[in-house]
Amino acid sequence: MPSLPFILEGIPMTLQVVAAAALLGFVLGTILSLLKISRIKPLNWLADFYTSIFRGTPLVLQLMLIYFGSPQVFGVQIEAYTAAFLSFGLNSAAYISEIIRGGILAVDKGQQEAALALGVPYRSMMTNIILPQALKNILPALMNEFISLTKESAVVTVIGLSDIMRRSYIVGGETYKFFEPILFAGLIYYVMVMILTLIGKAIERRMRRSD
Repeated sequence: MPSLPFILEGIPMTLQVVAAAALLGFVLGTILSLLKISRIKPLNWLADFYTSIFRGTPLVLQLMLIYFGSPQVFGVQIEAYTAAFLSFGLNSAAYISEIIRGGILAVDKGQQEAALALGVPYRSMMTNIILPQALKNILPALMNEFISLTKESAVVTVIGLSDIMRRSYIVGGETYKFFEPILFAGLIYYVMVMILTLIGKAIERRMRRSD
């Protein structure tokens, strides 16, 4: 199919959206997880409210609100790429916060009590003792979230971003044959997911050896 190179050119855009969203989701998700385990109740409520909003509404709705609603709310049109990684990152943060919160709570409480008894500051304790152990435990769940993020990135086609899915749809419209280009797009996503899976397993093996 002569249009295959055109579809392949959408891979960098897809990867850029996924990478930026994953970074935003992980950083914000970590912050939200710390708010959820905080002893300050209003911070708990704020983090839980955020999570309920982004887990309780469709991702495509969040994407369309940010992209199509930005001129009305902010008076300027947010670029498609910016709207894409913001919506995916904000959505992913809600799920990642629950994953990290669970990982933190799974760490032996005795380690936290011992650190506090030795006078280790809370921030240092979380950064150097608790979070590293939690990340080891939740790595498979985090990789699953990043894999889901990669697959879900296909919905950016609704805002016209020139990713893999959008390009396959354009090829289908030009040739009046949608089956082949969309099937090829599916193959690309499958290969990307398999690569991520292998990377995740390799990291897991290395972490086990370092224990």
